[in-house]
Amino acid sequence: MNKRSKIKNLLKNQIVILDGACGTELQKKGLPTGACPELWCLANAKKIQDIHASYAEAGAQVIYSCTFGANRFKLAQYGSGENTYQINRNLVRLARQAVGKGVFVAGDIGPTGLFVEPFGPLGFEEAVAAYKEQVRGLIDGGCDLIVIETMIDIQETRAALLAVKETADIFAIASMTYEKDGHTLNGTDPVSALITLQSLGADAVGCNCSTGPEKMLEFVALMKPYAKIPLVAKPNAGVPRLENGKTVFDMEAAAFGAWGEKLVLVGANMIGGCCGTTPRHIQELAKSVSSSRPQPPLRKSLGALTSSRSYLLFEENKPLYIAGERINPTGKKALQQEFLEGKTAIIRQMAVEQEKQGAHLLDVNVGQPGIDEVATIKSVIGLLATITKLPLIVDSSRIETIEAALRIYPGRMLINSISGEKEKMEKLLPLAAKYGAMFILLPLIDGEIPHTAERRQAIVKSIYNSARKFGFTRDDFVVDCLVMAVASDSGAGMETLKTVRWCSDAFHGRTILGLSNVSFGMPGRPWMNAAFAAMAQLNGLTMAIANPASAEFMNIKKAGDVLAAREKGALKFIEHFSSVNASANITMPPLKVTASGYVGVQPPTSLDKMTQTIMDGDKESIMPQIEAALKEGKTASSLVDEVMIPAIVHVGDLYEKKIYFLPQLMASAETMKKALGFLEPHLKKAASGNKGKILMATVEGDIHDIGKNIVVLLLRNYGYHVTDLGKDVPARDIMDAVKKENPDVIGLSALMTTTMVKMKEVIDTARAEGIATAFILGGAVVTEAYAQSIGASFAKDGVEAVKVVEKLIKR
Repeated sequence: MNKRSKIKNLLKNQIVILDGACGTELQKKGLPTGACPELWCLANAKKIQDIHASYAEAGAQVIYSCTFGANRFKLAQYGSGENTYQINRNLVRLARQAVGKGVFVAGDIGPTGLFVEPFGPLGFEEAVAAYKEQVRGLIDGGCDLIVIETMIDIQETRAALLAVKETADIFAIASMTYEKDGHTLNGTDPVSALITLQSLGADAVGCNCSTGPEKMLEFVALMKPYAKIPLVAKPNAGVPRLENGKTVFDMEAAAFGAWGEKLVLVGANMIGGCCGTTPRHIQELAKSVSSSRPQPPLRKSLGALTSSRSYLLFEENKPLYIAGERINPTGKKALQQEFLEGKTAIIRQMAVEQEKQGAHLLDVNVGQPGIDEVATIKSVIGLLATITKLPLIVDSSRIETIEAALRIYPGRMLINSISGEKEKMEKLLPLAAKYGAMFILLPLIDGEIPHTAERRQAIVKSIYNSARKFGFTRDDFVVDCLVMAVASDSGAGMETLKTVRWCSDAFHGRTILGLSNVSFGMPGRPWMNAAFAAMAQLNGLTMAIANPASAEFMNIKKAGDVLAAREKGALKFIEHFSSVNASANITMPPLKVTASGYVGVQPPTSLDKMTQTIMDGDKESIMPQIEAALKEGKTASSLVDEVMIPAIVHVGDLYEKKIYFLPQLMASAETMKKALGFLEPHLKKAASGNKGKILMATVEGDIHDIGKNIVVLLLRNYGYHVTDLGKDVPARDIMDAVKKENPDVIGLSALMTTTMVKMKEVIDTARAEGIATAFILGGAVVTEAYAQSIGASFAKDGVEAVKVVEKLIKR
């Protein structure tokens, strides 16, 4: 039996105990502030081995190697990026020597500190390559499994998981860290993460860090109904606070251990501790669950799609799901031209409109002559991943296009489609299996178009039998029941409906139709499409590829949902048609007489469009809009003060309300940055610098600066002059910069509990030297109480930092 099978068998019979915190234990052993933990452990092998051994003695069955930050990007900060493989290998060997063969050693992988495309600057393949380098070292060191933990970016987690799966057949855990509102910093919720990662091949999924055990109960409970695999929970020992210059966690070992049974009851199968936990915490945890039996996964398969920010479950007797069909160049000259020019404005508009109009997912087809289809699909997928929360369908006849989309998409995608043709079966089924995608089963074989329902049924069964060999179940695909034109075959519609009924009742599968073919060559096409959809609904249709802008189709679809008893209580139907009727009593917007004499609704002004462009984060459109506004006589200063600043303020409000998440916030900020850069020569005073001067730094010993960089970008976009000293900045250098720059506010950032104490050192030094400048603090481990205790203000994120800075400067 191999190690992976051994771990799976263990999980069937008992709750598996994981170890606890490493960083806080290393501090107790003498880890200096600002030192690289991995390099320090290699130089102090006995100390890290003592920690590993103490967790094993406390009852941990899985020990994590001290390799959390041992990727080339973080190690490069200490001049050791080239030694990534050796460092990982040697640290795993130390763990193995410490605990012997009776305890599993997990090779630990953490974030790179960079966001991965499409959410950040690090190329996806570059991230995969970096993680493969780390994985090879972990495996050659002798680890039994690999854990990817404390992730905030679903795309980076995918990159790490693919690196594991493409390197070795080894048990892999993927664990995200969630904010109190139940989302990662990038906006991914626990269920979306679970579906994405278990589909991609994770053997266990869960959450760690960020919260204490009480909040983690909620996250595990949310995931359990949809989990096909074991769930992991590794909470902190409460919330950190500073006491006598040291970081202290509030939750004692006995109190922490008492949560173990509760975590098991909601469905956790592997439990341990994160920040602030000790061997004593793990001992109490193990004791509390010693007689508990694991809850097995509740699902063997799951029909569901995800994006980075949402999930779509295909459940029985639910309203008809709509796949928006418009992102397709066929018959659309403007879109074809955009593809040729490498632009995306129309696609952006189509995606946003279809989401507003009620689509549940979007079909994406970029196939046209004269373009690099693979490059185009990657660009389009990257765009759509940031501007819409809807899951995507990749629609292409080219296998390489489908593969490129599956690899880069930060979710679980639907392939359109896999037919019975030999090449499609041989190449696409393995691809779908590798990336965990769902697919549309197209009952075509060897060029044959089956005209009867019976022939279609036979082909569906044949393709399904082939798909089962790759582990697919009926939940993993949707049958295209083939829609043919009734203009050329009057019985075509009935054969399609028979196929839908058979799939629903006898085959127990899900179905999809591309509706528009049925009316080809006929007048009144919208009505015929809508009527056909209603008939298909009654026969059990799951999903339709259609235009959600069609009022005829959407209205009949809503009525059909009610009449087929798919919408309980007809609430959405009533809400929709009540709002339609109520609109007759709404005062009309301003009217405008056009050149042709037609009186219509006042269209949005150029400034309205510019506001929306910043809110959408559309860097491609902002420059032409600015140039047009300047030609119209608008001044650069008025554009900044009356359009851009209010727009970015509104984006901040949306972020604060969790309507926007970090990807949208960053896209809007980058768009504004580009606009300000263009306008700067036109301004008598640079847009950044009018409102006040801010000095920013990550304190000494801390090399993490993603959060600080976001704050800097936002402050600049709000009109402040910001001097950024970077990361790992000594107190003396900060003082020298303060005396040179004379800022209105000083901002300090720290991500680690070991470096948080440096903030107090900086503030004490400033006050001792007579500097009365206000301080604002931020970072993952910093709390408002801590900031107040050392005489500073606090901001939990970049949006709040802008508001706090404004108050500090005004007072």
